[in-house]
Amino acid sequence: MYTVALIIFIITYSGIMVTRLPGINIDRPSAAYFGAIAMIAAGVLSFEEAIAAIDFNTIALLLGMMIVIATLELDGFFAFVAHKTIAFSKTPSQLLWIITFTTGIASAFLVNDAVVLMFTPVIISICRHAQLDPKPYLIAEILASNIGSSMTITGNPQNMLIGIYSKIPYIYFILHLFPIAILGMIIIIIVIKRIYSQTFEAPSLLHYDENEENEYDYNLSSMIFSVPIFLIMTILFLFHHMLHLSIPLIALIGSSFILLLGKIKPSKIIKEIDWVLLLFFASLFIVVKGAEKAGILNIVMHYSQLNNTFYSTIVLHGISLISSQIISNVPFVILLVPILKQNNSKLLWLALASSSTLAGNATIIGAMANLIVLESAARAGIKISFIEFLKPGLMVTIITLLMSIVLLYLQLNFQLL
Repeated sequence: MYTVALIIFIITYSGIMVTRLPGINIDRPSAAYFGAIAMIAAGVLSFEEAIAAIDFNTIALLLGMMIVIATLELDGFFAFVAHKTIAFSKTPSQLLWIITFTTGIASAFLVNDAVVLMFTPVIISICRHAQLDPKPYLIAEILASNIGSSMTITGNPQNMLIGIYSKIPYIYFILHLFPIAILGMIIIIIVIKRIYSQTFEAPSLLHYDENEENEYDYNLSSMIFSVPIFLIMTILFLFHHMLHLSIPLIALIGSSFILLLGKIKPSKIIKEIDWVLLLFFASLFIVVKGAEKAGILNIVMHYSQLNNTFYSTIVLHGISLISSQIISNVPFVILLVPILKQNNSKLLWLALASSSTLAGNATIIGAMANLIVLESAARAGIKISFIEFLKPGLMVTIITLLMSIVLLYLQLNFQLL
C-alpha cells in the first residue's frame, strides 16, 4: 500500500506543479481530483475513510464566504469601495498609497482573489483617465492583496484552513499578523516608488472625469442589506471565541441571511460560487489523508523536526518561498497541516499563515490573485511580463519574509506567543 500511495501522491503533486506551466491542458483541481479517486480505487482509503478525510468545517467556511463575497460583487460593492476611496487621491504618490492600503485592508476581510477581480478594472480606468501608466499601480495592487490577506483567517483560502485546524481565535490571529501586513504595505510603496521613480517624481495633480462614476453599476438597494450583514459577520468573527460560535457557522449564518434578505436573485449568486475550488480542497484532503495513512508523511515529519522554536520559523519561511512557486500555497498548506497538528504550536501556525501568503508575491505564478490581475490587465491591453513583475515582486517578498521572521521572533521573545 505504501508504494501505491507514494506513486499516487507523487503523480498528484507533480500534476499540480506542471499545471502552472504554460501550454498545459489540465488544471490543479483535475490533478487533485484524479489523486483522490486513485487513492480510493487503489484501496489506500475506503470510500467512507475518504469522505471522513474531507474537512467540512473548512469547506463550510469557504462556501459561506463565497456566497457573501459573490453577493457583494453583484451589488457592485467592490467597485464602489475602490472608486470612492481611490478618487480621494490628488497626486500619483497619493494614488499609490490609497490603492495599496485600500486593497490590502479590503483583502484582509473580503478574500483577496475577489477583491483584485473587482478592483483591477477600476484602477485601470482611473489611471487612464489620469493619464498614468497603470503598471506600477497594478503590481502594487497584487502585492498588497496578498500581504493584506495574510492578517486574518478569512483573508485567503490557506488562512481559512490554518484558522480551522489551529483553533486560533480570529482576533488573536489579527493582533499577531497585523504589524507584518501593515509594514509590508509600506514596503510595497517604497519598492514601487523606487523602481518606477519616473512615474512619481513629478508632483502633478490628478484630474478625474466627473462622469466617470457612471461607468460603475452600484446596486445600493441591495447593499443596504448585504453590507450590514457582512459587517455583523466581521464583528462576530472578532469575538467568536467569547460567544462560543465557530467561524464556519458564523459564515454559514451570514450567507443564509444574505440570500434571504438581499435583492440579488439567489440562483444568480449560487452560479457565482467557485465550486471547482471546493472540489480542489476536498480532493486534496483525501490525497493527503491517503499519504498520511500509508505512512508517507511520517518520513517528512521525522526529517522536518518542526517545533516551537525560532529556527523552525526560519525553515517554514524558506520552504514556503520555494513551495509556493512550485505547487502554490494551498496544496502546500494542506500538505503541512498533519505535520503542524503534531505539536499544535501557535508560533508555527502563524508562521505558516504569514510565510505561505507573503511568498506568493515572488513571481507571477506564486498566487492566484497575481494571475487574476495580470489576465484582467491583458484583456485591457496592458502587458506585464514575468520579468517586469519579478523585480518588485521578489524584492518585496524577500524583505517581508525577513521582516516576518524578525517580528515573530520578537513576539516569541517577549512571550506574546
